[in-house]
Amino acid sequence: MLQIPAFTDNYIYLLIDGEEAAVVDPGEAGPVIKALEDRNLKLRWILNTHHHRDHVGGNLELIDRFGCEVWGAAKDAARIPGIQRRLEVNEAFTLFGKKFQVMPADGHTVGHIVFHVPEARALFCGDTIFSLGCGKLFEGSPAQMWDSLSRLRDLPGDTLVYCAHEYTLENAAFALRAEPANPDLRARVTECETLRRGGNPTVPSTMAMECATNPFLRPESPILQKFAHMEGEELWKIFGKLRHCKDQFDDGEEV
Repeated sequence: MLQIPAFTDNYIYLLIDGEEAAVVDPGEAGPVIKALEDRNLKLRWILNTHHHRDHVGGNLELIDRFGCEVWGAAKDAARIPGIQRRLEVNEAFTLFGKKFQVMPADGHTVGHIVFHVPEARALFCGDTIFSLGCGKLFEGSPAQMWDSLSRLRDLPGDTLVYCAHEYTLENAAFALRAEPANPDLRARVTECETLRRGGNPTVPSTMAMECATNPFLRPESPILQKFAHMEGEELWKIFGKLRHCKDQFDDGEEV
């Protein structure tokens, strides 16, 4: 697999088997075309997690260039350019001899899906989980997003979390504000600062690491509940308040 930087902070994932390839969330075509031509690869499939432009913007150019197929959520088909195969949640398909499970992930958008590849210990999660964070709720509700996150955090701890953006250090600032004494979080931030100084990605992380450090996967934490002033509330409500606090924090407001 090849991790391709795009725009200012996106990651596109090129899955390779022999001379064939599939690509996850090609927001722009240029970097994908270069990677394919440099390796003499034929692009066969595009897998889209959701309809946002920075995830589907390269679809049509790649179709014109390679004649590839676009696979995306049936629920979001009207908003995914060039879609040919409409995937239902909880269905499975096989690419390159590996089983891909389509998991529902409403929240960031309605119709968002993720691709879990158990044999590869890989989760291509679009804008659902980020390293130390989660996607903004542009369309879905806190209850929907928490349902998605709680399902994903139950995946095996060694699952590699391939999110679509390099947001780790930005997310770390809020995570440390919410839980400054978490030793796993502090160690993770130090590691990521070193990686970024060297020009290296902080993605992927693992699901175990996210469950230990990501505030949006841990609303059970008494410390996070106290930070959000939501002690003893339902988990989806605590998550929703944490997400609201993060939005305020990003806007420069005191939380």
